[in-house]
Amino acid sequence: MTIMSLSETNPTTATVTSPGFPEQSIRAADFDGFYGSFQALKGISLDIPRNQVTAFIGPSGCGKSTFLRWMNRMNDTIVGARASGTLTLDGEDILRRSVDVVDLRRRVGMVFQRPNPFPKSIFDNVAFGPRLHWRHSRQDLEDLVEQSLRSAALWNEVKDRLHASALGLSGGQQQRLCIARAIASGPEVLLMDEPCSALDPKSTASVEDLIRQLRTAYTIVIVTHNMQQASRISDQTAFFFEGSLIEAGQTETLFTNPRSKQTEDYVTGRFG
Repeated sequence: MTIMSLSETNPTTATVTSPGFPEQSIRAADFDGFYGSFQALKGISLDIPRNQVTAFIGPSGCGKSTFLRWMNRMNDTIVGARASGTLTLDGEDILRRSVDVVDLRRRVGMVFQRPNPFPKSIFDNVAFGPRLHWRHSRQDLEDLVEQSLRSAALWNEVKDRLHASALGLSGGQQQRLCIARAIASGPEVLLMDEPCSALDPKSTASVEDLIRQLRTAYTIVIVTHNMQQASRISDQTAFFFEGSLIEAGQTETLFTNPRSKQTEDYVTGRFG
């Protein structure tokens, strides 16, 4: 694993750089996020490297999910939400009014806290995105669905019931189906907002194993309240508190030798 280097401009903004890796996938600089007059994010500067898992940690209400949702403009659906500063994907400013938000959400897929399969068949769940964005022959679509389910480590469990309702799957299977659905649209980035919080330990282990495998093909950003999970699956971790980014860096270093006393207090359970 390449060792991260960290440069910090002030105690509340941190930029992670990754020598030896391609250009950063997502880059934020002096990024502010607002809900009406309330400032939810304050001067966030963070680089998220390609093909790594970046974990966002911090107490509830600290801005983790808000920042995650700006990465594919999900906050556009909230009245009064606005942002300033810089937020780019592969160098492209994704805050511009001219950005095709539908295409952006294809490129930056989202997996939510609770599994949310559509009330359709397993096949139609995975095929939904490709049908929306492209024209495929029946065979090509079948191949894509199979490939996506294999990538989500679900194919062997569902290959004989592809036309059964997705709602009949277990919670862990439904979450992996939602990951397959996101993969099928051909994203570059996968955003995961506490994807294991509603799952039992066995299902959580399956999703964590899947995340480790997917990092070779996708940039993954995960919000989690589980410190052990962040330490197990992420390459780098960013700690948020009250809308500010307090510290970010290589996960092992952040958990064992944090530079901020505030970070140390959080990861050791003194507050949160």
